[in-house]
Amino acid sequence: MLLVLASTSPYRRQLLERLRVPFEVTSPEVDETALPNETPHDAAFRLSALKARAIADRFPNALIIGSDQIASLNDQHLGKPGNHAAATDQLRLMRGKELLFHTGLSLYNSQCQRIHSQVICTRVRIRELTDRQIENYLLLDQPYDCAGSARSEGLGIAIMDRLTGDDPTALIGLPLIALTQMLADEGYDVLNSTFHARVASPG
Repeated sequence: MLLVLASTSPYRRQLLERLRVPFEVTSPEVDETALPNETPHDAAFRLSALKARAIADRFPNALIIGSDQIASLNDQHLGKPGNHAAATDQLRLMRGKELLFHTGLSLYNSQCQRIHSQVICTRVRIRELTDRQIENYLLLDQPYDCAGSARSEGLGIAIMDRLTGDDPTALIGLPLIALTQMLADEGYDVLNSTFHARVASPG
């Protein structure tokens, strides 16, 4: 079956490339606004499934991956800042505190309409940053398209005091440990695919 990533995020694409299997990328074009009184956990769960299902009409015989990430501080949503001023406000609010990153992951089999979904959480404590450190970080890393203004795969690792979670790739945006298991549950073994067999074959 065709593997499709329902996301235009370059970070998720780079993560999926680690599995060394062929896939297509397309935008799900969904409204990512949280519903009234929706928790960050529930929003990440719902949006990942919504993204995976959104492109099913275009790919009727595919395994479609949807993912969404929401950062929270004391159950307060911290989305993508979008600009320098908003990112500055976020980091000032976050410094010295512990955040929870909720990464929703869904795998949708559009052929039989079966879906697997879960949320992988990562706890991150932010350092006691000075205003100068915040300004320097933002100018250098420009994480304006990252939830919580923190790009862990870049310089953002320097603003973190510690992190705790089951999957380091979840914090970047696509939990590969959970995804590999979901794919296996659908009969797609990334370590035993015909694609890998062709690449590994000396002939």
